[in-house]
Amino acid sequence: MKTYPTPVEGVLRKAALKVPAVIRESSGIVVFNKRIKSLVFTTDVSVIRNVNADAVIAVYPFTPQPVITQALLTAADIPLFVGVGGGLTKGQRVVNLAMYAEMQGAMGVVVNAPTPNEVIEKIAAAVDIPVVATVVREDTDVQARAAAGVSIFNVSAAARTPQVVAAIRAQLPSVPIIATGGPADRTIAETIRAGANAITWTPPSCGEIFRGIMDNYRAGRAYEELHG
Repeated sequence: MKTYPTPVEGVLRKAALKVPAVIRESSGIVVFNKRIKSLVFTTDVSVIRNVNADAVIAVYPFTPQPVITQALLTAADIPLFVGVGGGLTKGQRVVNLAMYAEMQGAMGVVVNAPTPNEVIEKIAAAVDIPVVATVVREDTDVQARAAAGVSIFNVSAAARTPQVVAAIRAQLPSVPIIATGGPADRTIAETIRAGANAITWTPPSCGEIFRGIMDNYRAGRAYEELHG
């Protein structure tokens, strides 16, 4: 039987966010000799500094900006996969953003579902970090995506995520797949069984966390009582 040493923790970081333990059942993806099983989906630097995820996936609903990537990389103590567009942001600008993200230190670049394969080919030729393509539908031609230079698929198909993962796995047995795990251990486990290698977890917002803390403060309980 394996024995493990006592975890080393600080007094002030006991309240750090923890990804669901079931994610550890996944195989993980290996990027530059680092195994990644859990990715936190956030652009909040305070969350990034206070979560036990293996990596960050930073995709946001605005035109990607290098200054945002730089801010996230400055704060992050774990690898960062950053969105570079492909939906609202198109063409050569996506390629330029991907090149800049690599120079800043990102571990991978994420392109949106509408990104043309021609743009993916240009990105793959320009950078030496993985191109991660988001997939939202089962009828996506993932083989053409892979041929264009996609190294990792990121499945985000809401309730149909396990089905989309299974469809990709049937066509590409060894391709690395990241997928959203849903709201519960059951849905995460289902996604892993479908073939996902790593799971994206959406943490509670700072507002939600604060709400619970402030309710307890109003009840007269100290912070140490909540997390001791």
